[in-house]
Order: sequence, then structure tokens, then C-alpha cells
Amino acid sequence: MRGMDEPPVTLRARAAEDLDALYSLAADLDSWEERGPLGPAPLSRAEWEARQEAQAADGNVRFVIDVDGLAVGTIGLFDSDELARYAEIGIALVPEARGRGFGSAAIARVVEFGFVRRNLRRIHLQAISSNAAALRAYEKAGFVVEGRLREHAWVRGRYEDIVLMGLLRSEWEAARV
Repeated sequence: MRGMDEPPVTLRARAAEDLDALYSLAADLDSWEERGPLGPAPLSRAEWEARQEAQAADGNVRFVIDVDGLAVGTIGLFDSDELARYAEIGIALVPEARGRGFGSAAIARVVEFGFVRRNLRRIHLQAISSNAAALRAYEKAGFVVEGRLREHAWVRGRYEDIVLMGLLRSEWEAARV
């Protein structure tokens, strides 16, 4: 149940009507570096659809971030370890959804899903150091900085640090009391 001040965010499976918005997000070169380790490059619809097919069977958990029936982004847990009980979190929002609290709400929901439904012990992430909005959203969800990979990413003509953050289930549970 969400609070009165919390945005109306739902996490759900991808549907056919989401594909145009999700492809547009995946192909957005302006935010490419914030969403993954691969260098920026044009992404055709056919290439994107092939990636979607491959991802369907990889065991990762992916949700569409839904606001009032519209897909505004994706969030998921990936590269999980069943023995050590951890996974990495990743999120991407369409430009018009950024800065409105949707990302923070989605992060809180997927963290709860990971700890309560997937029995994870730890969730971690990597973020580009200049992405202040993302770092604030992760800190708001309880993630703490665990380290930094100095000048690890090439972003728009310069090297940037990657900030490593993590959240333990015990920390998350303590904060909920």
C-alpha cells in the first residue's frame, strides 16, 4: 500500500502496448551511459527485439514501471547468485518521468520484492558518479556507498568514477521499523 505522498507507481510485466516506449528508452543515446556498460551506438528495433527475446530466458527479473497505465521505464534484478543470495538492481526511466519520484518509488518496490519475495540477502548497484539524481534515489532507498571505481567509465568525452552501492536485508528491515 502506498502513502498519500507517494507517486502512483506499479511494477508489472511487459505488455505489447509498452514496446514503443521501451524501445525508445533503450535506444536513447542521451542517457546511454547511465543504463549500461556498453558503448553508445544506434540500436535498431530488430536488434532490441532480439535482445528482449534473449533476456526472456536468462533468469533475471524485469518489471515495467507503470504510472497511470503507461510504461515510463524498466527496473529489474539481475546477475543474481542463488547461494550467496544477492542481485544487482538496474533502472531506466523515460526522460519525461525523471525527477518526479517515480524512480524512487520503483526502487523501493523492487527492493521489497527482492528481500521479501526472492529471499535476497543483499542488493547492490553501480552508478556513474555524475548521476546525482540516481545516487539520491538510491540513498533514499537505504543504499550506502561501498566503494568507487575511479575513472572507470568513459562518459561523453571524459572518464568518470563508478559508485558502488549496496543494501543488506538486515539494514532494510531495521529501517522499516
